[in-house]
Order: sequence, then C-alpha cells, then structure tokens
Amino acid sequence: MASKGRSRRGNAAALKAYWGPGKGGSTKVRWNTPGDHTRCTRQLRKYLGGRAPAYCATLHRQMTGVWPGDRRNIGRMRRR
Repeated sequence: MASKGRSRRGNAAALKAYWGPGKGGSTKVRWNTPGDHTRCTRQLRKYLGGRAPAYCATLHRQMTGVWPGDRRNIGRMRRR
C-alpha cells in the first residue's frame, strides 16, 4: 500500500503555472520589470535550493522572450 504522506517530489506543472503566468509570477516576481530574475531566484530558493537560478532563467525566457542578461532584456544591468 502506498504512503499518503507528502513526498519530496512536487507537481512541476502546478509550480510552473503559479510562478509563470499565475499569481506568484504577477504579484511576487512581476515579470518583464527590472530585477525580475533576482526576485524569482530569491522566492524559489527555499523550494528549489541551488537549482533556483536555472529554473528562473527558464521561466524568464518563457515569460519575457529573452534570457536574463541578454542585451534586449528590460531589466538588464548596464555597464557605464
């Protein structure tokens, strides 16, 4: 008989839906604004640990159309 306890593996589709176009993405991360990748990484680090920056980079690409750090990115830090 299978255990009914919580497992370490979550529902990836629900995670992506919440942090992408869902409530987490629109209120906590605010995609397509300066600092969006940093906010995403800080929010998801408690759930994903060291994998958070890579996961947020993928979400950033899906939500904005460009990778973080790309010269076309709105939130990119500019050098003087």
